[in-house]
Amino acid sequence: MFLKKFSCIKLVLFSLTLVFIFGCKKKDEKVILKLEEKDTWAMLGFEKADSINPILKPSGELTFQNPINNKTVKWEERNVLNPSAIVKDNKVYLIYRAQDENMVSRLGLAISDDGLHFKKQETPLFYPDKDNMQIYEEKGGVEDPRIVESEDGTYLMTYTAYDGKVARLCLASSKDLKKWTKHGLVLGNGKYKDTWSKSGAIVSKLVDNKIVATKVNGKYWMYWGDTSLFLAYSDDLINWEVAENKESKKMISVLHPRMGYFDSRLVEPGPYALLQESGILLIYNGSNAANYNDPNLPQFTYSAGQALFDKENPFKLIDRMEAYFIYPNKAYEKTGEVNEVCFVEGLVYFKNKWILYYGTADSKIAVAVRN
Repeated sequence: MFLKKFSCIKLVLFSLTLVFIFGCKKKDEKVILKLEEKDTWAMLGFEKADSINPILKPSGELTFQNPINNKTVKWEERNVLNPSAIVKDNKVYLIYRAQDENMVSRLGLAISDDGLHFKKQETPLFYPDKDNMQIYEEKGGVEDPRIVESEDGTYLMTYTAYDGKVARLCLASSKDLKKWTKHGLVLGNGKYKDTWSKSGAIVSKLVDNKIVATKVNGKYWMYWGDTSLFLAYSDDLINWEVAENKESKKMISVLHPRMGYFDSRLVEPGPYALLQESGILLIYNGSNAANYNDPNLPQFTYSAGQALFDKENPFKLIDRMEAYFIYPNKAYEKTGEVNEVCFVEGLVYFKNKWILYYGTADSKIAVAVRN
């Protein structure tokens, strides 16, 4: 009788165990499925090219005659960082920020046949000069380019002019990536003239392997900012208006830092924003706050996440990754001019691959590839 009762108890326990196991498995499958469904819009799967990274380092051998004071300067002696990139003539043109020993920034150019191995040009591509932008660029230089094409093949580059006190978002254009026309301040000469502004990411789409600026509801759009993110719009890609709240007359913000996450301190655009069927994909950089942050990352770490905006309404946030997809975990990313930095800024579609270029510790440049 005892053995029979014991066998019944074992049978009941075994049945409950099966229910528990299969129940948990079913629940786990739902969770996994939900995560997979959530991430289908994101551009994931980038792998750092460890065998060749960092792909660019500073050099004290490249010199340039500064047109403002006619002195020879080793223009990329201290750091190379924060690159943009574009495909032209079946080559990748990497436009990168370079700093001399006085921390003045200029933009250099390196060219590659495979998107991985680059040859630097000896003199900077873009720099402070005796022109109408000298007052904004002379002391701190020109920083952090982001480049796309227009429908007629004109190259459009947003960049930051730094006068030693205020960073201002600016725009330049070129027909050949050699001779550039500076078009001045993106936020204009009105009430936002002296507003700290950086990092203009123009909404674009992939057309015949080229990244081409595209209109949404009859306007071109640009995400910008390095605290929260804001919007500007344009009819011609040259003249821009800040998107404002009609009642308050203040700039609208469309993406914010999040307490407890990798982007708890600030958010800042990465490359251009990419229009896709699922929406407008924005790869962005986030910084980890001093507290109320992601405890798994050091304070002030720069890592990158992704956000999705409505393809008809660029101001409407649809979804956002909860975690970063790239972060500092290599020695050259963790230690440098500024420690713990992966700052993504360049993205091309080249030879059937997405290639991502990023600054490491504000000192060098690395690459990651998505096949």
